[in-house]
Amino acid sequence: MLTIALQAGGMSRRMGRDKGRVLLDGRPLITHVLERAAPLGDEVIVTTNEPQAYAFLGGVRLVPDEQPGAGALAGLRTALRAASHERLLVLACDLPFVSMPLIEHLLRASPPAEVVIPRWHGELEPLQAVYRRACLAAVERALDEGRRRMIDFHADVRVHVVEEDVIARLDPQGLSFFNINTPADLHAAERRLAATRRNHAA
Repeated sequence: MLTIALQAGGMSRRMGRDKGRVLLDGRPLITHVLERAAPLGDEVIVTTNEPQAYAFLGGVRLVPDEQPGAGALAGLRTALRAASHERLLVLACDLPFVSMPLIEHLLRASPPAEVVIPRWHGELEPLQAVYRRACLAAVERALDEGRRRMIDFHADVRVHVVEEDVIARLDPQGLSFFNINTPADLHAAERRLAATRRNHAA
């Protein structure tokens, strides 16, 4: 049993507007992530500072951030508290090209660890990772101590890192980690989608 948790609580300063609702190919960005990931889960939740703004998602459960503006780790705490299932796949709302082979590998690679997380170009990717609800105490402790980075609780739990050599076999271009932070990123995503359509039509 799996909860899919999409985080849509970011400030979107570089975009200048809420990224989750920015239109990509005529549809809100979050719907691109949702349609890819939702079939893998038994429950879908969206953590957001503005639940009313995401009412268009229909039957998706919208969970208000307990501390609006407190960052992604606080959003993870909200998701862990709200989830009905022991495992959560946590995804940012701005990852339109998330790779299903990679996600499925993260879900299969569930050794006795509370976090299964990819590392790409030397950086951990905590907003495309699998968490167990057993992380909650460590997350809460980190927040109580003023530690707010998404990896600040890792020392207190078991972490399994999926390294780049594995990722390269599943998602050779690393498109899973193409996130949309700026208008330029959005234009690049539009171009990539257009190119994909041309290739399929050829």
